Amino acid sequence: MKVYWLGLLSGKYIPNKYAYKSIPGGQNISPAIQWGDVPQGTKSFAYSIVDHTAGASNTIHWFVVNVPHSVREIPERASGTREKMPAGALEIRNSFGELGYGGPNLPRNSGPHEYILAVYALNVENLSRGPFSTAEECEREMRGKVIASATVSGIFRR
Repeated sequence: MKVYWLGLLSGKYIPNKYAYKSIPGGQNISPAIQWGDVPQGTKSFAYSIVDHTAGASNTIHWFVVNVPHSVREIPERASGTREKMPAGALEIRNSFGELGYGGPNLPRNSGPHEYILAVYALNVENLSRGPFSTAEECEREMRGKVIASATVSGIFRR
């Protein structure tokens, strides 16, 4: 499986417009993502954007489950919209306590942070989760159901 985020190659810088509104230039716009080379038997997808930098405590910036198997991309600005999010997809609360996308929100002088976008191909149509579920609960339910996954990273620095 392959995944593309913002049209960037892995390890490139994330533009400020995708950052949380407290960051100068931040608009908290959810990024466009695409994936392909999907394995047979895929019935749905899940994806997440997580800050894996030491000290960031694996901050969840976006976690979505129950994305239909026919979907191969999420357009920019999709989070929180019925028009752009796939029917049936469920946005889970991020580490800021909000439903949907929450962009990078770094303290000053914290250095560059690495954000990992992971897309998971699942062998089930839906996870039995609601919007108040945690990412950890979703990850537990996904165990044994992931057929394939792919990741790409982006770097953000304030």
